Amino acid sequence: MTAPVLLVEDDISIALVITTALEEEGLKVIRCDTIAERDRLLATENYAALITDVMLKDGDGIETLDDVRQCQPDLPVIVVSAQNTLDTAVRASDTGAFEYLPKPFDLDELVRAVTAAIGNAEAEAKPLEEGDPALPLVGRSSAMQAVYRMITRVLRNDLTVLILGESGTGKELVAEAIHKLGQRSRGPFVAVNTAAIPADLIESELFGHEKGAFTGAFARHVGKFEQARGGTLFLDEIGDMPMQAQTRLLRALQSGTILRVGGREEVPIDARIVAATNKDLAPLIETGRFREDLYYRLNVVPIQLPPLRERGDDVDSLAHHFLAQAAREGLPRRNLSREAAALLRVQPWRGNVRELKNFIYRLALLAREEIVDRAAVQLLLADETATAAPASPRPVGEGAGGANDLDSALARWLAANAPEPGQIYAKAIAAFERPLLSHMLDTTGGNQLRAARMLGINRNTLRKRLDELHIDPEQFTQRAGD
Repeated sequence: MTAPVLLVEDDISIALVITTALEEEGLKVIRCDTIAERDRLLATENYAALITDVMLKDGDGIETLDDVRQCQPDLPVIVVSAQNTLDTAVRASDTGAFEYLPKPFDLDELVRAVTAAIGNAEAEAKPLEEGDPALPLVGRSSAMQAVYRMITRVLRNDLTVLILGESGTGKELVAEAIHKLGQRSRGPFVAVNTAAIPADLIESELFGHEKGAFTGAFARHVGKFEQARGGTLFLDEIGDMPMQAQTRLLRALQSGTILRVGGREEVPIDARIVAATNKDLAPLIETGRFREDLYYRLNVVPIQLPPLRERGDDVDSLAHHFLAQAAREGLPRRNLSREAAALLRVQPWRGNVRELKNFIYRLALLAREEIVDRAAVQLLLADETATAAPASPRPVGEGAGGANDLDSALARWLAANAPEPGQIYAKAIAAFERPLLSHMLDTTGGNQLRAARMLGINRNTLRKRLDELHIDPEQFTQRAGD
């Protein structure tokens, strides 16, 4: 019969839910709520697995896992915690935890983790050394928890990682975290933007070249692969790599060696490969612009970074983090009022974390008061909207009121009104509906039937909305006759 599972959880309701779920799987559960009681139970009986919270009544459930190892060295540990930061995930991983689940967790996922843990030996954990650099990622949203957990799963291996995400989401920060917290942290971290290197030079930059390999090659050049020896090679914007270079990269990854341009000697690869792209590679593969076999070589462990709009209150954490960072770099010390923070949360931030960081730095420089209020944020947002240049020429047929204009109008409306979270959609739709219906009535000279057909709605629905919004269609009839 399987040994019981030891559950260390001081929240009675959570403990009851976990116990019930595990018992339904035929497992026996013994529960306690302190570290002292945990150690007493471990000394008297063997267990199949340990589930532990972090913040317990008499200490830190992660910091005291060494005592667990001394008592039962092979006991798999599953950490659950409401302290859901990258630091917590890394600490759990570095102490040899079999799994880390942030609260609130999926109960089925916990059951699967316990089932997988029982009977499996956990590899030795590599503790973080004193003096390691500060963890580079900020945010506690559920979207970021998946990222933290994926990072911890690749720290003690050299599997190739492909980081996916929009521009500005922090792909290089994730690559740096994998390097700094992993087993190659003593080696170099070499980053190369493959989109920024001319097509005729990219092979030389990546693989190096021999003296005389081409005109101007006056000496041997050591490429990025060799520069990253013993460490990590970060290939950014991999989706923009020329096809010829893709072929050479695929060959290198398949063989585990590189060949310098103009060279004959194979050089072994001794670097972890982390690639990143803001492109959707599937359509590139379908149109023949990205090699499918290279995609599968790179996509061993995918990490999908969420855009800032899916990270909820992480905007607050990031904003305060960047204000503190700006102060350390010599800018005036600033803080945000509650209303100012609320206004930042409802902005679109199409440039994601990078755009937010740049905005916060400008805010720290330009704001006149130490406590930045809503008006100061609103003023800077309005200034940027007014001075922003169009990203591209307006498409043929798109006049005033096109996509760029609508985006700007929406940004200005959000900045001016700052609706409370949970009310943004309803208030924005209501604000947009009035000018839309007025425009259609103006276009049709007040003809409600034609306006309804153009809008694609029932005439009675249109009439009801006009009444509710207090729009008089007669005024458009009169205007048409002027």
